[in-house]
Amino acid sequence: MSGQLAESLDCDVLIIGSGAGGATTAVVLAEAGFDVVILEEGPYVAQGEVQPFSLEQMNRQYRSGGVTVALGLPSIAYTEGRCAGGGTEINSGLYLRPPVEVIERWRDQYRVRDLDPDELYRLGAEIEHDLSVSTVPGGVATPASEKLRLGADRLGWQSNEIPRWMAYPRDASLASGRRQSMTETYLPRAQRAGARLVTDSCVRRLVINNGTAVSAQIDRMVDGIARRVSVRFRHVFVCAGAIQTPALLQRSGIRGRNVGRSLAVHPTVKLAARFDEAINVPDDVPVHQVKEFAPGISFGGSASQPGLVALSLTDQWKAFGPAVEDWRNISVYYAAITSEGRGIVQALPHVRDPLVTYRLTRRDRALLGSGLGRLAHAMLAAGATAVYPSFRGAPVVRNSIDLAGMQAAFAVTRASVMTVHLCSTVPFGEHPDRCGADSFGRIASLSNVVVNDASLLPDAPGVNPQGSIMAIALRNARRFIEEVDPYG
Repeated sequence: MSGQLAESLDCDVLIIGSGAGGATTAVVLAEAGFDVVILEEGPYVAQGEVQPFSLEQMNRQYRSGGVTVALGLPSIAYTEGRCAGGGTEINSGLYLRPPVEVIERWRDQYRVRDLDPDELYRLGAEIEHDLSVSTVPGGVATPASEKLRLGADRLGWQSNEIPRWMAYPRDASLASGRRQSMTETYLPRAQRAGARLVTDSCVRRLVINNGTAVSAQIDRMVDGIARRVSVRFRHVFVCAGAIQTPALLQRSGIRGRNVGRSLAVHPTVKLAARFDEAINVPDDVPVHQVKEFAPGISFGGSASQPGLVALSLTDQWKAFGPAVEDWRNISVYYAAITSEGRGIVQALPHVRDPLVTYRLTRRDRALLGSGLGRLAHAMLAAGATAVYPSFRGAPVVRNSIDLAGMQAAFAVTRASVMTVHLCSTVPFGEHPDRCGADSFGRIASLSNVVVNDASLLPDAPGVNPQGSIMAIALRNARRFIEEVDPYG
């Protein structure tokens, strides 16, 4: 590839990333009159082009086909969206506002100015309207979801149906809903206001002169050929997610001690549960979650495509593998914890993806074992005839005796630990020892660089984080337009 620029773009505001943070930022700024360019590394894949939770979707809309790992003992597999709409296109769309006590903890411990729970809840209500956040029509969820609810009820545990961004026609069934991801909502709305969405464009670095970012160097794929593009701007919002945002800042020479040093996730362990009747719905996920032991431990249901059922059995394939033939009667469930541990994101010279590491604490390891045991208990209470825990050396669990044996055999270093919730790599606030950005996402050492995505959340909120991400992004974008004249 030639070192010369193949083309260039100019704009008032460059937004890097088109997921929950980037799309929300884009619609606010574009509708306020700013000339906005949204850069997305991945392709544009319209809803309906690929089957949800399929291998084709993983290949087209996930980074590295969904196979990325934070190294550690154990390593933690994680997923990132890499497409227009980012993670909102590949997740289940489950939505919760951040708990008030979490907002207050962030405000007090990280000294976040003007972080008001009432304001975030007002913004949440606006987002919920825009994205048609709702529960399943008629209260009838998938069979796998109902099994989780049933198990919790029989044990006297609290469970709830979690609403999600889903639009249902009037008198609709569960299967007729359409997910209100960013490509269905905020991105087209931003484009109608004049924003330009440029996909297949990977930002290599920001060019910084005298404390001001002036342009972005981009490799853009055109007809299968990488072309070097430059985008010049007055302001830039970095919304590339909790892994790629700190990596980009580091590649651009922004290596503060609180950039990429405090990754927080919700680690999860899984099991597969088999029932006497068919419960598997391959293109949907359970909407019930068990919050009896929150915020430390939560239970929910995962995507259960036949291939994903098989994947959940691989840790003990010799003993568990034959069960995959009965996949229609099997669904995958998870136990997630709110982790005390932290990770590091480090950009490396001449390497495309950053090095990610994560360290679980002793308390985290104990919670994962406790969570898996309680989850297996709930599945047995719901009527499961066999439970297949996802760790090496696990027994098939059919009764309370087997459950005790499973708990004795569990070791987190032998488990398949993963996460889909990543945050906290550029925490916002005014605490000098903890924060990488100010209370509204600005990078202190630069006059015109703002972070506005999951990186800002000071820690993992204990619930699906995208409601928190969008509310904070909306808050910060509106503060920006109060301070910056689009025509100045």
